[in-house]
Amino acid sequence: MDIYLLGYMGSGKSTIGPLLANALSYNFLDFDTFIETKEGSSIKTIFKDKGEIYFRKVEHLYLKELLSQDTDTSRVIALGGGTPCYGGNMDILKNDTVKTVYLNTSFQELSKRLWEAREQRPLISSMKDYEQLEDYVRKHLFERSYYYNQADLILKVGKDSAQEIAIKIKAGLF
Repeated sequence: MDIYLLGYMGSGKSTIGPLLANALSYNFLDFDTFIETKEGSSIKTIFKDKGEIYFRKVEHLYLKELLSQDTDTSRVIALGGGTPCYGGNMDILKNDTVKTVYLNTSFQELSKRLWEAREQRPLISSMKDYEQLEDYVRKHLFERSYYYNQADLILKVGKDSAQEIAIKIKAGLF
């Protein structure tokens, strides 16, 4: 059984994923890195050169590829923040071979984290004002919550360390 981590960018999927994988003796896969390898280009460059529509199309194709892979070892897969929200992706994630976990992080916490890392995030890299970022995150969380809240496990992420969150996920799923 594979575990797919969902949540807005900055929610900690790529940090918590390897810890959870290690705790379960699973393999870890970062979906953005998988896409970058397949495309031979960074996510930022794909967005810049080919646009978001192209990205969402290949994202859907690569998600289907991951879901169809027959692997000997179970995996923890950290999805991109928008992955479950486009192309019917959440529908294909809801099956018997997958468990989904939503790392539910407040917009205030996400805004703080993203402000520091905005240069590496194509969707917010041009934002120069913290309040603009907060509004953007709040709006997106509202729009995406319909998809995120369909996860098998919803975990409120607050002040706990990444290790503590990984332990809570393990306890919640097994």
